[in-house]
Amino acid sequence: MQQIIYILLGFTVSFLGQLPLGNMSFTSTQIGLQEGFKKAWEFAIGVAIVEMIYLRFALTGMDWVTQHRNWFLALGWLTVVLFLILGIMAFVTAKKQHGESKSLVLKNKLHRFLLGLMMSALNPVQIPFWFLWTTTLFQMGLLPSSALAFNLFTVGAGTGTIAGLAVYIHGGNWLVNKLNASNKTLNQIMGIILILTALLQLWRILYKPFV
Repeated sequence: MQQIIYILLGFTVSFLGQLPLGNMSFTSTQIGLQEGFKKAWEFAIGVAIVEMIYLRFALTGMDWVTQHRNWFLALGWLTVVLFLILGIMAFVTAKKQHGESKSLVLKNKLHRFLLGLMMSALNPVQIPFWFLWTTTLFQMGLLPSSALAFNLFTVGAGTGTIAGLAVYIHGGNWLVNKLNASNKTLNQIMGIILILTALLQLWRILYKPFV
């Protein structure tokens, strides 16, 4: 019974963390709309795998992360620059778009599983998110410091990530079709999300570093 609780804890935290609209959730919706549910699920699995790796760092590698603070700050700055560029390009693409071509992020032949891996890897915001939650769960006595508990919690978190993205894959598909939104509109929304993400990451780096 205790093992199931660890899985449910990881699932619940990760599922709720995926519900706010963000880069990964919106991209999963776009893939589902423009390329089909199968590729959207491949993307979601790629996102979940990297998130599980980040979670393991948060659970067992806090000392290592602290000692390599500059590496994560550099990754944070790279994220800011990359997301700003992609956000601006999304607006430019939307302005020039006349037909129903694919969105900017999907204009490549990269396997969607690999795209999920890459986009999730360039999202260091996950690290402070999991530091906060794992520390809270430790202090509350809900998550013991054992390999079994860590592994079960991580599996639950990965499943929760996929379930959260599934809400956007299928629910987002229904909503966009209901609203009859064009790809141009989707590009504009993606541009807004990317730029807001970049600004949020910049604020974190300047005013609230996570290590």
